[in-house]
Amino acid sequence: MSLIGKEVQPFQATAFRQGEFVDVTEENFKGQWSVVCFYPADFSFVCPTELEDLQHQYAELKNLGTEVYSVSTDTHFVHKAWHEASDAINKIEYTMIGDPSQQISRNFEVLREEEGLADRGTFIIDPDGVIQMVEINADGIGRDASTLISKIKAAQYVRENPDEVCPANWDETGETLKPSLDLVGKI
Repeated sequence: MSLIGKEVQPFQATAFRQGEFVDVTEENFKGQWSVVCFYPADFSFVCPTELEDLQHQYAELKNLGTEVYSVSTDTHFVHKAWHEASDAINKIEYTMIGDPSQQISRNFEVLREEEGLADRGTFIIDPDGVIQMVEINADGIGRDASTLISKIKAAQYVRENPDEVCPANWDETGETLKPSLDLVGKI
């Protein structure tokens, strides 16, 4: 069953953000666009490369009115220790959510129950707290955060223009489509 179009389920967690521990709930995902990136574990191999890459896109995502959250089943204490120990992770300005109860990972259907770790899941959530995009990668396949920019722009455009859709490779200077019977079979 798909999570697309579903509201984020309630949760409570503690996170690490810019030197402080902060409380986070599903309400943090409301009122702006959100990107939530799940990853298997702190102090691992592919994960720091992904989170550092996400930091490289953070300013552009913020310019689009989007907040970023990373989530693993580690605690907020481990996130802090990793932030202090890793040159790549030390750059991170966005919120790193601890999910030791595995509730959030389970809610987003990315928990590998037998291992207690999350899959590499990326979610775009609209300002109403509704999931608009889901992407899950196998453990050994790192993500490219730059692709989130065009996906966020398309999701924002469709939200503002509900009678239009964005075709493949769409960007904000490109044409959209208006679904209708006249368009069927002509693309």
